[in-house]
Order: sequence, then structure tokens, then C-alpha cells
Amino acid sequence: MTIKAVLFDFSGTLFRIESTESWLRSVLAEADVALPESDVIRTAEALERAGALAGGAFPATAPTGELGGLWAVRDQSAEHHRAAYTGLSRQVSLPDPALHEALYDRHMAPVAWDPYPDAAEVLAALRERGVAVGVVSNIGWDLRPVFHHHGLHAHVGTYVLSYEHGVQKPDPRLFAVACEALGVAPEDTLMVGDQPAADGGAAALGCAVHFVDHLPAAERPDGLRPVLDLVG
Repeated sequence: MTIKAVLFDFSGTLFRIESTESWLRSVLAEADVALPESDVIRTAEALERAGALAGGAFPATAPTGELGGLWAVRDQSAEHHRAAYTGLSRQVSLPDPALHEALYDRHMAPVAWDPYPDAAEVLAALRERGVAVGVVSNIGWDLRPVFHHHGLHAHVGTYVLSYEHGVQKPDPRLFAVACEALGVAPEDTLMVGDQPAADGGAAALGCAVHFVDHLPAAERPDGLRPVLDLVG
């Protein structure tokens, strides 16, 4: 099989969100809210357990009731996404209720994301080899500015974002849209992601699938390089 296109997941695959502590500190500083250091640490840990940072840890306890319903479909619309994550955040007490919305807004900022150390190298190498690249992401907001900010947009031929289509991975329709946009057949396509339950949906379409570890960027310096060997 000759791979003519590679589809990448976004969060945990090409990019990594900042730590929960950094996320909280940035928002507190922007709002000019001072907390004792012990409270900052405690609050960050509580937000992490709640799963309030999109792209970070999943909730330690699965949401139930109305919030559970939102969580299940969070990536199908911008409204669901914001409601789900601010709902998780509101399980944690903050000095000002407005900080919950500010936290959500912060996670969409390009500066809140870092590409994995080998992302630029791998994307550039694929482009040089004439391999088409797409991004297929379960997400509730436009991630294109993140790629522009970090200088990676030129390597991407198409973005297929769940909230723009009203369906979320593992629905094979998202992968089909990406293949069609790139002009390649699914059997000539490799999907690279970090979540087997979601990204593995590409296999139902006939795509090859490769998984990377969802780790902080500093702990995964070369996790994407095997993709180049798979492409050949």
C-alpha cells in the first residue's frame, strides 16, 4: 500500500495544551486576581480532576445528568463544547464566577498550545514527499489560528473539525470528508491519533491507523517520526 495522505488528530497528537496550572495562572494574572500560592495549586488540582481543561485530562469521575449529556456530544457544536467545559469548571469554586468563561476562552488562545517537538519536521517532510496532510479533530472551536501562530498552516491541506459538521469521531463521515477534500482514497490514507476510541474510527472507512502516546510535549520528543517510516 502506498500512503498518499496522512490525517492527524490535533490535541495530544500534533499539539499539546499547556498544563492546568499554567492555564489557571494565566487567567488569574489577566484578570488581576491574586490567590495564595497554596490556593492556586489546590484549585489547579481540582480543575484537573474535574477535566475542565479541554485537551487536558478527562474528568476523574464521568459527568452525569445534564452535564453528562453535554459531555457525550460536546464536540458536535461550539455551544455544546463551551457548555460542557464551563460546566465542568463550575464544579470548582473560583474567586469570581466570570473566571470560568475566561478559562474556557484561554484554552482557545494559540499561545496556550505548543506543537510537539517533531511536529514541524514531520509535517515538512510529508509535504516534501508530496504526501497530502489533513487535520481531523473533535473540537468545538476553530483551531486554524493555532497552526498559523506556530507556522504550521502551510503544511495542512484541509481541516475537518467536528463542530463544523455536527458529528464527532469515531463517525467515519469525518474521515471521509477529509479524504475527499484531499482527493485520496481511504485505503491510501493513514490516520494518526492518540485516542483509539475516536481516531480508530478511520479504520471502518478503510484507512490505516497509527497511534501515538498522549503525553506532555517534553515527554514525547519524537513520537511522530515513525509516521515517516510508515509512509515510506
